[in-house]
Amino acid sequence: MTTTLRQPRVAAKTPPAPVRHRPAARRRSTPLTIAMLAALAYFLLPLCWLLVASTKSTQDLFDSFGLWFSHAPQLLTNIRATFTQDDGVFVHWLLNTVLYAVVSALGAALLAAAAGYGFAKFRFRGDRLAFNLVLGAIMVPATALAIPTYLLFAEVGLVNTPWAIILPSLVNPFGLYLMRVYAADAVPDSLLEAARIDGAGEARIFFRIALRLLAPGLVTVLLFTLVATWNNYFLPLIMLNDPNLYPVTVGLSSWAAQAQNGGAGASSDMLPLVVTGSLISIVPLVIAFLVLQRYWQSGLATGSVKQ
Repeated sequence: MTTTLRQPRVAAKTPPAPVRHRPAARRRSTPLTIAMLAALAYFLLPLCWLLVASTKSTQDLFDSFGLWFSHAPQLLTNIRATFTQDDGVFVHWLLNTVLYAVVSALGAALLAAAAGYGFAKFRFRGDRLAFNLVLGAIMVPATALAIPTYLLFAEVGLVNTPWAIILPSLVNPFGLYLMRVYAADAVPDSLLEAARIDGAGEARIFFRIALRLLAPGLVTVLLFTLVATWNNYFLPLIMLNDPNLYPVTVGLSSWAAQAQNGGAGASSDMLPLVVTGSLISIVPLVIAFLVLQRYWQSGLATGSVKQ
């Protein structure tokens, strides 16, 4: 007679209940809140004033409260007058600004990406010294270089041409520094070695592989250069003599001088045109930030994380 041994039953283990962590209570700091509200007011109040002032006539600009609309808003009338003043010269100024800013931003971003990639991924004699010179160039204000740049461009006959604005704007030491720091982590060395083993040249590696990985940082430099060139005033002021080549900054300044000094072509209605033109000139920048902000935000964050 054979006996079979029964295996003891093992009770099934129930998985432990997940521990739920309560979210930490957010600390509220009254001084920090007040400081943030003050900073918000500092940045938004000028824009609010500009928007409200663009709806007023000359008389309303001086008689009504600055941060509230008048009894007879005339925004469309001011916009129409701005675009038709002096045979539509404001349109030329706006197109000139778009040309200078877009070409300069694209060229400066591409040059900064190429130079930053080179400093980050290649070692050559004097690379550290050259990069330290770039860091030193960041400390030099642009206004200090305006007069020497004018003298150099006068020697080669480029004064009073669009190149007098575009070429100096292509040099962006801060953009080069930013792209160098970003490329050091965003472009893996193993990926570059694999491409070299497959027979790809350095130019092909940069344009087909590295440039795609550097796209977020490229957009960041593009936005910085776009804003800097769009708002540039001193360089076009000393480089350009033809009003048809003026950007918006210099053109609106000439209108303001006419309204203040009563120069040729000045009238009592030119001050609202200056204010309305200033409002119109910031609209393209707002659109550019809204369109490119997701690339800009990822560009600031991705380069700081190591894989």
